[in-house]
Amino acid sequence: MSSEIRHRVYRLLEPGDDAGRYIDLFIICLIVLNVIAVMLETVLWISAHYASLFRAFEIFSVAVFTIEYILRVWSCTVDPRFREPIRGRLRFMVTPLAVIDLLAFLPFYLPFVLPDTRVLRVVRLFRLFRVMKLARYSESVDLFIDVLKLKKDELLLVFVSIMILLLVSSTLMYEVEHDAQPDKFSSIPAAMWWGLVTLATVGYGDMFPITPAGKLIGSMVVMLGIGLFALPAGIIASGFSEVLQRRRECREIICPHCGRPIKEEMIYR
Repeated sequence: MSSEIRHRVYRLLEPGDDAGRYIDLFIICLIVLNVIAVMLETVLWISAHYASLFRAFEIFSVAVFTIEYILRVWSCTVDPRFREPIRGRLRFMVTPLAVIDLLAFLPFYLPFVLPDTRVLRVVRLFRLFRVMKLARYSESVDLFIDVLKLKKDELLLVFVSIMILLLVSSTLMYEVEHDAQPDKFSSIPAAMWWGLVTLATVGYGDMFPITPAGKLIGSMVVMLGIGLFALPAGIIASGFSEVLQRRRECREIICPHCGRPIKEEMIYR
């Protein structure tokens, strides 16, 4: 009997199940309302007039998210990956989505353990992290994660190249501009701020070269930044095309026992 209830709870909580679509819709609406509530609370007159309403909604939301998390941990053993009662649940609790579920309500309890005003500010910050729970119900987020997994090597190569160029350009700029602007280019780490905004072609204008050599280096860095920062966009676009093509080729297998469709899991190496 307990096993049947666990299977039923697992199916209700997992997105995509027909029986649990109303629960999915309820959780999604609750997450969206929480984000709206956090934004409205920053408006002073709204926060002053409806403080008790916001507090009641926060308690209700935390109660729902806490119960949802407990039920997910209890029923996760239905998944073959977490079949073991203790070790399986511990492995489930450290998965990214489970950690996000935990962060959605855990900060609410921190002031009861650590009565500090700074903790309250942390709680307000983490309340916005509830929007990340939408990743569990969004196919687009799942698609984006698949793209990152597929193109992780290429993106890592571009990231390393950007960091090398940032370090080299900042070091050169420090050497040629330090004597002319010791307050701006006081060190290589300080010059890296200039390098970052220049490579990204943002150029805030708070730091800029004034020597001829510095202007020459800055011009080269700007041109390199335009090309280098365009590479990740092309890699990700290519990844989206490949993942979408693989998903179209992915066929659904019908389970002979329950008759439900089983999507083939795509593994990227």
